[in-house]
Amino acid sequence: MENNAKTTWNIDTAHSEINFKVKHMMISTVSGHFENFEGKAETDNPDFKNADFSFSAKVDSVNTNNKDRDNHLKSDEFFGSDKHPKLTFKSKSFDGNKVTGDLTIKDVTKEITLDAEYNGTAVDPYGQTKAGFEFEGNINRKDFGLTWNAVTEAGSVVVSDKVKLIASLQFIKQ
Repeated sequence: MENNAKTTWNIDTAHSEINFKVKHMMISTVSGHFENFEGKAETDNPDFKNADFSFSAKVDSVNTNNKDRDNHLKSDEFFGSDKHPKLTFKSKSFDGNKVTGDLTIKDVTKEITLDAEYNGTAVDPYGQTKAGFEFEGNINRKDFGLTWNAVTEAGSVVVSDKVKLIASLQFIKQ
């Protein structure tokens, strides 16, 4: 009888980052990240093929190094963190190069696909087995109800619709 037991790997938040980048006035890029997040991978495979990934971030932990901008992002014009405190991702497939799954922001769920890079596993000095991943891709923020915008005097939009997501994640084998 073959062993189909899944191994659970939890995100090591001390060695992981969830970042985003968005063009501001179409001439510069603003970067931000979520400080409070959690997630896991479940797999029965040493190369993580067909692993199940799940993730959530607390919206009010958004940080762009500008308090006024962060408060605007938390407001109803963007994330509406009072009514929608978390954003979540649940994978449907992972082939080693791409992960596809459902991203939910503001109670709107859309399927997205991100480029994925599995960086391998290693044992740290404390004997814990860790696995590293990079996930990257673009979403349209308006697909998720993040529709606020303004136009400059020159006619360019203040915030691009396209948002780049970059997740550098380290998982700890449980």
